[in-house]
Amino acid sequence: MLTIDRLTVQLPHYPRWWRREWTSCIDSLSLHLQTGDVHAVVGASGAGKSLLAYAILGLLPQPARVTGDVFFQGEKLTPTRQKRLRGHQLALIPQSLNALDPLARSQHQVRWAAQRAGLSRPDAQQRADGLLRRYQLDHAATHYPHELSGGMARRVLIAMAQAGSARLVIADEPSVGLDPIQRDRVLAALKALAREDKTVLLITHDLRHALTVADKVTVMRQGQALETAPAQAFQGQGEQLTNDYARALWQALPDNAFTTYASPPQPMEPTLA
Repeated sequence: MLTIDRLTVQLPHYPRWWRREWTSCIDSLSLHLQTGDVHAVVGASGAGKSLLAYAILGLLPQPARVTGDVFFQGEKLTPTRQKRLRGHQLALIPQSLNALDPLARSQHQVRWAAQRAGLSRPDAQQRADGLLRRYQLDHAATHYPHELSGGMARRVLIAMAQAGSARLVIADEPSVGLDPIQRDRVLAALKALAREDKTVLLITHDLRHALTVADKVTVMRQGQALETAPAQAFQGQGEQLTNDYARALWQALPDNAFTTYASPPQPMEPTLA
C-alpha cells in the first residue's frame, strides 16, 4: 500500500541572521505499510512522527528540504499526485481539535469533506448522514464543535477523513486527552477501518494502548526508525526486540514496573547549507 524509501526531511534555522543551518528532522527513514494493517509509529515528542505524516501528504512548510521517495499503491507520490489524492485516497485525522470549523455544525463539516472529495451535494449529505450514524454521532449532527466532548470531536474528524473513501488514513495522536472510554472508542474505530482493507498509520506516543489495535509497530527516535516489529514482539521483557531503545521503551512502561529507563537523547548536529 505505502512504501517509504530513505526519506529525509531537513528544516532550516538561523543561529545568526546571515547564516542558515539545516537540521535533519527525519533521517533516511524506510517503512512499508500493508493493506489492512494498523501500523503504529511510536516515539517521544520531537521524534519526527508528525513530520512523517505531513511529508507523506505533501504538507510540509515551504522551506523544508525533502529527499527520498514515497510510493502509494506502487506509484511514486509526486507533489502533483499528493495534491490530487489528498482528501480522496489519502486522509489525515489531525491531532488538534481546532481543525474543526468552530462556526459549522458537525453534519455540515462531514458533508463539506465529502463534497471536496467529488460527491454531489445530495450524495455528500447522504454520505455524511451514514458516517455520523456509523460513529454514533447522529444525535450530535447539529452540534457545533464547542458542544462536543473530546471523543465526539475526534469521531467527527474520523468521519471527515472517511468522507472521501480514503485508502490510507493517517491518525495523528487521535487519543490524546481522552478518557479511557472515549479513547477505546476512537482506537476501535481505527481498527474497524483496517478491517475494511484500508491502511491506518497511527502516530502516537502511547505505546501501551497502540498495542491494543496495532499489527506492526515502528519505534522512532530523533528522526530515525530504530525498529519495526509485530505488535506481538512487545511482551515479556522484550526479548524479541532487537533494538535497545525499543526494548527500554517497552520495559519502562508502568505495566512493566519501570524495569529500565531509556537513555537520554543525544543532540542533533546541524549541517551547514
